[in-house]
Amino acid sequence: MSSAALAPYRSRRPPARVLLAVAPGLLLTLLALTGPLYAPRTEASPVTAPYAPPGRDALLGGDQLGRDVLSRMLHGGSALIGSALAVALLVTALAAVLGCFAVLTPALGRLVERSADVAILLPPVLGMMLIALAWPGGGRLAVMAAATVLGVPYAVRVVASAAAPVAAAGFVEAATASGERLWHLALREILPNLRSTVLALFGLRFVAAVYVISMAGFLQLGPQPPAADWALMIRENAPGALLNPWAVVAPSIAIGLLAVSVNLAADALTPAARRAGVGVGAR
Repeated sequence: MSSAALAPYRSRRPPARVLLAVAPGLLLTLLALTGPLYAPRTEASPVTAPYAPPGRDALLGGDQLGRDVLSRMLHGGSALIGSALAVALLVTALAAVLGCFAVLTPALGRLVERSADVAILLPPVLGMMLIALAWPGGGRLAVMAAATVLGVPYAVRVVASAAAPVAAAGFVEAATASGERLWHLALREILPNLRSTVLALFGLRFVAAVYVISMAGFLQLGPQPPAADWALMIRENAPGALLNPWAVVAPSIAIGLLAVSVNLAADALTPAARRAGVGVGAR
């Protein structure tokens, strides 16, 4: 898009609806990433009796070992969000590049279709277990690798579907006729016209990464005790949920709010980006 065409949008503030949708996700993410700075105690120090109810020493009570649930909540969010952000960025970047090349290279396009079919048919839990267990040493990196491998084929198909009408546009045909190289067509002609699609895809992949990493915590494929992790906290404290429900309810609410807020932000930002002229067909 030219500078003259962008001028009307540079002075336009984001709609209040977009700001309201984005704010909860940003605040929750900021709180989770900076949580260790505000935690009243370390995540591993016992301060009360196991499954103690909320009190002065522990505002959300104690977990199965008597550790402060609030402190473990504040310590556990940064790792989950950091891992999910890394997976979402990697999947989105790979999908954006491969999707644009797929519409220009028939062989790569067919490979993308077949890979996406396999990824969709393979149960996510089974695929994650196979990749995580095969990864040397396991742990968080294994779960992140599994989330990336499972997410890329589907994400590439989404980008390729959005890129197909752009690849057939006149300006791409003109660039092809002028002898531009494949990388120029994909990254300079097609990709800049898919910003709204890539933005929405990033939000969806972030939520999917949160689910996959959380699921790994439930299955003990990710971080191992005594690590502070929201999903692991739910699994560890489930046997004592009747004694101190906050040990299970608090991390469950945090994961749910994170997923919902990111979904709302992605839904609100995508139409805003499209109205600003950065969607499919923008120059």
